[in-house]
Amino acid sequence: MGWYDKISLMKKATNQVHSCQAIVVSCMDFRLSDHLTLWMLKNCPGGFDRVAIAGSVKNLPFVLEQVELSKKLHHTKEVYLINHEDCGAYGADGTPERHKKDLAFAKRIISEKFPDMKVKTLYLTLAGEFTEV
Repeated sequence: MGWYDKISLMKKATNQVHSCQAIVVSCMDFRLSDHLTLWMLKNCPGGFDRVAIAGSVKNLPFVLEQVELSKKLHHTKEVYLINHEDCGAYGADGTPERHKKDLAFAKRIISEKFPDMKVKTLYLTLAGEFTEV
């Protein structure tokens, strides 16, 4: 079964209950699309809301609004924050250390605001390797 078939089955299953497992926040960079789609299908079988924004957690106020809406509208229990290698929104400041720092800060703020949600942070390479940070 291909990934498109899996998405179709997931949509049928989750549309009936109007809730999903997680919200996934990542960068809008097209180079990540295939890696992210496969990762979400594997790690979020209960469905997911997807937020794609330049720089991912770099715009934390927007991310917080989206997490709040996802929780309110779709009863999500998990938050996945994914930054990536060679992010144009970060430019020269986009070192792995900077991404780890921003992801840790975003996780702390989201965990404080939504203590009942599980928050995980990941760093994605352009080769498709996900590392929990």
